[in-house]
Amino acid sequence: MADSARFLEQMFSLTGRRVLVTGASRGIGQALALGLARAGADLVLTAREAGALDATARAIADLGRRAECVACDQSDVHRIEAALSDIDPVDILINNAGYEEVRASEHVDEVLWDRIVDTNLKGAFFVARTVAQPMLARGRGAIINLASLTSFVGVPTAVPYGASKSGVLGMTRALAAEWAGRGVRVNAIAPGYFRTQLTETFYADADWAEGMRAKIPQGRFGRMEDLLGAALYLASDASAYVTGQCLVVDGGYLASI
Repeated sequence: MADSARFLEQMFSLTGRRVLVTGASRGIGQALALGLARAGADLVLTAREAGALDATARAIADLGRRAECVACDQSDVHRIEAALSDIDPVDILINNAGYEEVRASEHVDEVLWDRIVDTNLKGAFFVARTVAQPMLARGRGAIINLASLTSFVGVPTAVPYGASKSGVLGMTRALAAEWAGRGVRVNAIAPGYFRTQLTETFYADADWAEGMRAKIPQGRFGRMEDLLGAALYLASDASAYVTGQCLVVDGGYLASI
């Protein structure tokens, strides 16, 4: 192996690592699971129904990696702890599972607020806390939380979601500060505008899509592969001295507003 290839292998390889990806049945979670498998990782995948993970697990197996599927409702703390406490320890957590529903603020009721915040913020914290216990005992691990542009800016009709994702950013920084001395790094990725099943409502409006695209300096919406480099960097030894940070992947949107 040439020196340059060996160097990249040492810096970015996830061979021998176990990665837990929540919300891995579709969208960003599925894309990140497949990308990290290509980097050599074996995967533990969660979704509300384990059967929803079959397609992701098959694709990972086709890459020659192992995939374990676990049913986990991230809005329920007891189910989180029951589902994740007994799995073999993982080296990396991609804390991705989330929920959103577009609704004008005057029509947001307590049920919707609780569903969004319990899933995106409370659930994310208890997933991280549960998975981190073996990491802290071993003195090593990496956690990557999925934040959002709404962690930084206000988006109309997305108040509960924005509140939850602002909380995810604060949680990331606080956990990073608390666990850094015990060998566990905690960072976040904030995707810009990526078309997924969760965000399809926005993109179905052609006028909205055209106007939003015009605000992105790179002139396009994100593609799933645009997130893989950020995730691989934060998951690998290449970012060994990086913690408490949020890497925004948005084609320059936040830099330009």
